[in-house]
Amino acid sequence: MKSSDLFRFSLDNLRRTRLRTTLTTLGVIIGIGALVAMVSFGTGMQRNITEAFTANDLFTTLRVLPVRMDIEQMMAGNLDGAMSGMQKRTRALNDTAVALIAAFPEVAIVFPEVTFPVKIRFGGQEASTTLRSLPVAMGGFAPYDRMGWGSFFSSDSAAEAILSYGILARLKLTLAGAGERSPADTSRTWRSVEADSLIGAEMEVITSVLDLRRVMSGGLSADGQPPFAEHVTRLRVAGIRPKPHAFSNEQVQGGIVVPLQTGRKMPRFAFTSMWSMLNHGGRTDGTYDALYVRLKKLQDLPAVRRRLQELGFSVFALADQLEEIKRGFLMVDTALGAIGTIALIVAALGIINTMVMSILERTREIGVMKAVGASERQIKTIFFFEAGCIGLLGGILGVLLGWLVSRLANWIANLWTLRQGGGGEIEFFYLTPWLIAGSILFAVAVSLAAGYYPATRAARINPVEALRHD
Repeated sequence: MKSSDLFRFSLDNLRRTRLRTTLTTLGVIIGIGALVAMVSFGTGMQRNITEAFTANDLFTTLRVLPVRMDIEQMMAGNLDGAMSGMQKRTRALNDTAVALIAAFPEVAIVFPEVTFPVKIRFGGQEASTTLRSLPVAMGGFAPYDRMGWGSFFSSDSAAEAILSYGILARLKLTLAGAGERSPADTSRTWRSVEADSLIGAEMEVITSVLDLRRVMSGGLSADGQPPFAEHVTRLRVAGIRPKPHAFSNEQVQGGIVVPLQTGRKMPRFAFTSMWSMLNHGGRTDGTYDALYVRLKKLQDLPAVRRRLQELGFSVFALADQLEEIKRGFLMVDTALGAIGTIALIVAALGIINTMVMSILERTREIGVMKAVGASERQIKTIFFFEAGCIGLLGGILGVLLGWLVSRLANWIANLWTLRQGGGGEIEFFYLTPWLIAGSILFAVAVSLAAGYYPATRAARINPVEALRHD
């Protein structure tokens, strides 16, 4: 019997039992559909987070800290272990340290981090956010090299500020022509404005400072309030940053960004970060809370980090946790894939049942084939091919089902996010070529494995007894 005759004979057998074949294939379709939808969700989340970090060049950045901290303990949730070295100070973070690190050939830029909470007053509205001070040179690095409207700072001491796209929502402003809808929050009136009308407008940045008169009079005012007062700095809006990636952190990038020297000169309460609170009472001896270091290439990170540690600095790099992040996503993908695989295993039992029933119905037919010279190998091939066809068809349609389910789920999730006042559309699911090909091959492999027992049983049928079978 020729191979073409075997395959034609197998397809004829599947067509003769259309209902049973359809129901068995449907089980494979559901199993593969569930597998594809769940794994594509885990893949999509990993892609979103990785792209957000990559777009901001977070994997090529280092932070030099003033105290020693066990970062691995902190990432594992063991704060006591992470804080155990807090009292061990590192090499002083001052202008000398900045110059030393800037001399490294692998370093693109280094500057002291100046970040503190502020309140801004703009367009008749107030909002609390985080202010970040950057040198004008950062305008050439991501994500600050791409402005949505306006331009970057003109100098390190200019009385200018750049607004993040997200801070506009806190100010109850929507940009006309940006495709944004006002969130469902009706507690205040939202205003739609042209972006160009905001550029050059004046805004007030409010910081908290110690009120020495209250301190001298006993520490509290008559109404029991802490001894703080507000200081107002007026800045001109130089630009507005574009809509960020869905998984970007505004607190890291800064709700508003001001020139480095401008931010350093702004009066504020000394305890502006965790590092300054641990800096023995807020020293003012020219040391910084932390240094920001950006490298030219990700490959240089291990060597630069090791050299900084040898020089006595404490270093934190988000890229150090990249492998840990990947392992975490691998565990999530495995768990989601296992759920889909359970449905596929149930489908495999259906294939076994279909094949066994087919053997019982075709026992006499198998006996005739053996009587005319069909070998056990040829009999096995027929049943293996039937199982493989079910797996191949189920795998292809299952991938299509998984794609349709992911599109529907993504649409519902984005609709809910929009109603909650979220930003633009997010792709929660990501169907990769390897997932498509792997799912189809997996469906065929499971189907062939399920068809092994029925095929072996059919091949071992005694032709004499088969011919006597009714």
